[in-house]
Amino acid sequence: MLSLQLGPVALPTAPVLLLAAVWLASWLAGRVDRPRSGDAVFHAAVLGLVAARLAFVALHASAYAEAPLSVLDVRDGGWSAPAGLLVGFGWLVAVAWRHAGSRRALGIGGGTGLAMWLAGMLWLNQAAPTRMPAVDLAALDGPGQVTLAQAAAGRPVVVNLWASWCGPCRVEMPVLAAAQQRETAVGFLFVNQGEPAATVNTFLRQQGLPLREVWLDRPGALARAIGSNGLPVTLFFDAQGRQVDAHFGILNAAALEARLRALRPAATH
Repeated sequence: MLSLQLGPVALPTAPVLLLAAVWLASWLAGRVDRPRSGDAVFHAAVLGLVAARLAFVALHASAYAEAPLSVLDVRDGGWSAPAGLLVGFGWLVAVAWRHAGSRRALGIGGGTGLAMWLAGMLWLNQAAPTRMPAVDLAALDGPGQVTLAQAAAGRPVVVNLWASWCGPCRVEMPVLAAAQQRETAVGFLFVNQGEPAATVNTFLRQQGLPLREVWLDRPGALARAIGSNGLPVTLFFDAQGRQVDAHFGILNAAALEARLRALRPAATH
């Protein structure tokens, strides 16, 4: 499940799960000991998130170098979980070392929060499709119909779920369009959700987007298959049709480039 529906708003599931785990850990630590212990857990989470972001950016420094301000755009989902866990729990260990009386509270709070987050991520990973969903797509111009796998044609592909009414889709579309123009080893499939061909063609013409391989999914079958309640969603499949990554929300150029690097080697196999 990539997103949760909260009234008219769709939120990415993984960050919501993380926030819930941090809140529970902080609350438990404060209840067992004192508010100071709860604050320590919260500070550990903040430091861990900063470290996770910085580590991801460092691993993909060349991608972010062209647009340094995109480092601040955390909506792109660029995080290094191992770095975050190492720094966060390192901070908790340091606090426990200085304040022996808080060790029990920090252990209970931190351990419970970690267990909740790991269990949630395991559930999300198990629920996520591992193979390309078997859905039918209609051609934008003409009566043709193919499956998603047929549209992928045995290539590594980036599959973008979008709609013309979706504001974030409009923001990221030029980035994806530019990537499609320059990429030779990875295909890009733009799968419109729920709109007729006339609406899609009007949008593309008005925006001046030179997109290729635009497909229609009038019933929204692909969004249902991957468990998403909102748009945009971008999926990454290798040449064997295995899903290697998925992102709910806006992708900037740096984050897209970081994910494309994981796909390009597959194109040479």
